Amino acid sequence: MVHPLSYRFLLFVLSISLCVSPLQAWSEPGDDLPEIGAPSGNLFTPLQEQQLGKTFMRYIRATQPVIDEPLLDDYINKLGNALVEHSEGMGSKFTFFLVDSQVINAYAGPGGYIGVYTGLVLTTQSESELAAVLAHEITHVTQKHLQRAWYAASNLSLVQGAALVAAIILGATVGGDAAIAAASGAQAAMKQQQINFTRQNEKEADRLGIGILHDAGFDARAMPSFFTRMGRANRSHGTKLPEFLRTHPVTNSRIADSLGRAENYPYKQYTDSFRYLLLRAALRERSFHEARDAITYFSTALEEGRYRDKSAAAYGLALALLRDDQYAKASSELEKLLQKHPDTLEFIISAARTDMEAGNKQDAISRLEAAAKKQPLSYPLQITLAEFYLRAGKAETAYRKLSFLASLRPENTHVYKLLAKAAADLGHKAESHQHLATHYYLKGALEASALQLKIALRVPGLNFYETARLESQLKKVQKEIEELKKKK
Repeated sequence: MVHPLSYRFLLFVLSISLCVSPLQAWSEPGDDLPEIGAPSGNLFTPLQEQQLGKTFMRYIRATQPVIDEPLLDDYINKLGNALVEHSEGMGSKFTFFLVDSQVINAYAGPGGYIGVYTGLVLTTQSESELAAVLAHEITHVTQKHLQRAWYAASNLSLVQGAALVAAIILGATVGGDAAIAAASGAQAAMKQQQINFTRQNEKEADRLGIGILHDAGFDARAMPSFFTRMGRANRSHGTKLPEFLRTHPVTNSRIADSLGRAENYPYKQYTDSFRYLLLRAALRERSFHEARDAITYFSTALEEGRYRDKSAAAYGLALALLRDDQYAKASSELEKLLQKHPDTLEFIISAARTDMEAGNKQDAISRLEAAAKKQPLSYPLQITLAEFYLRAGKAETAYRKLSFLASLRPENTHVYKLLAKAAADLGHKAESHQHLATHYYLKGALEASALQLKIALRVPGLNFYETARLESQLKKVQKEIEELKKKK
């Protein structure tokens, strides 16, 4: 069920772009966003687009099951940013994230935030197909299609304009029945030129995306190949929305056009990376509600030889065994995998987690510390190690490491939750509540964030600077809550 404030929050976020309300960043001074639809000049400054993107991402976290698992997040960001380096956005900040849903979709938000549903990843049959989707979404950002969409929507009413932008950004599949109804109603007011304009954006994203795909070393023909598969999947799943309001309407002409463009590039044989195969195995394991069903699935696949890669299938089985608390069996599978692939992050971290859950805390920590010496820049290794320090009662060590990681990833919700626990264990009550407030704020839970800041302000012994900082943050959160209520 969608949170009752989620749709109103979407209208709030989008109304900021359609009107003149100020948007404050959590840790930096806020600038007033421009009026969207201005007849001249750039629609956004880079800072304004970044601020809007951060607010957009908070809405996504508040309404969508965004995956914060470090290994999965690490893979999708490395793949996405490798493609960015071959696009017009080279050198710009992009953030890629996975949404835990069987919906076959992806979207680009303001500020370079690009979301991919796990259902889409599992629909791909090669890493080139997944890269094709990311390249397409990257192009929507670099060509400023979102800004153009807001400009086109500026002549519509607030509800109609917000519904149109929501359909373009989120696919109208993520806003619940209210968003679907509003989007369907708004379509009647849309002009044919706006429909054509959006389809033109899709053609441009296809054209430039295929070039990015080729330049990054992937198979350019993967884009039309995936379009064909996605089209079949959409027809089999069905939809409540008019065709235009689907985020990526797949037509025969679009498939033919992308195939024709791909033929202009020489064929490249691209071998899927091992991490892509492990990603698919991990997501497949997550797709089963019951761990026992996942165990059956992967065990049968291994027995019958129905897999693309045996090690990836065994990894899926190990994850399922771990989720089912069968630690000895999970450890056995992972140790066999580590003998073949001793430096693979997925196997190292999963083996360490198995040790930790089985109560072998020092073994888990020692395994990660040894790996971190070889791969000191691995964020998944470092944040897992910090978590394990915390679970082993080494709060001071965990706190130092987490503080550093928070400076590297200031929008990572999980690191602030761990920091809150570390600060609490060290007796830093006000700081603990402040970190928890940041965690909730980034998750879009504004009321919970405000409550944590109020609790922090009641902690005895705060100095002037601590009080001023907490009051400033509380003021920002309360202002957003008030703005949100005005949009009911």
